[in-house]
Amino acid sequence: MLNIQNLHAEIDGKEILKGLSLSVNAGEVHAIMGPNGAGKSTLGYVLGGRPGYEVTQGSVTFAGEDLLEMEADARAAAGLFLGFQYPVEIPGLSNVQFLRESLNSQRRARDEKPLSGAEFLKLARAQADGLGMDMDMMKRPVNVGFSGGEKKRNEMVQMGILDPKLAILDETDSGLDIDALRIVGDGINRIMRRPDKGVILITHYQRLLDYVQPDFVHVLADGRIVRSGGKELAHELEREGYGAVAA
Repeated sequence: MLNIQNLHAEIDGKEILKGLSLSVNAGEVHAIMGPNGAGKSTLGYVLGGRPGYEVTQGSVTFAGEDLLEMEADARAAAGLFLGFQYPVEIPGLSNVQFLRESLNSQRRARDEKPLSGAEFLKLARAQADGLGMDMDMMKRPVNVGFSGGEKKRNEMVQMGILDPKLAILDETDSGLDIDALRIVGDGINRIMRRPDKGVILITHYQRLLDYVQPDFVHVLADGRIVRSGGKELAHELEREGYGAVAA
């Protein structure tokens, strides 16, 4: 599904990714852990197509296509979803408006028929109910006045509606209390734990992995993956710290 080979990337002339390689097959969940400044968020931004990040070397293919040659909207239409550590607020634009237009623009790009208002509301209600969100919140401006946990749940609703092939979730557990963490973890499993989908979980901590069991755990340090293993590697990181494990 996703194949990254020897990826180098920089921002403002500073190299952040320094030869990162990773393959994600359909049906797999990969957790990427590492210290601050290792390049975890940069990896997500590069894959999502955020402006300002320049790839200087390497290749990335997604579903057999050259991901780096695609604009950000084309990547989304191809089935890539990027969840942010700090979801942005968009005053004046309701969740319902934002998500209906986002979904239908992707459907048009795939030569699929756009959903009617009634069809979209049925879909949105089902996804909101699954994440414990009231539909009244879906009518509010995107993330405006939402708590940290509500923003993350809202992002999971977005993911459920857009139904991507690959989700890259950048510290989705950041700022969540125990109950919200469980809800978000259950949402990731319900939406993305399927044989035809893949997930990259970027996180500092092992706690999210209690709810979303990864197939692989990778340690990212100084711009490259320095160690890989199973879930037991996350527990080792909790015990020993990044310095000892990544050495």
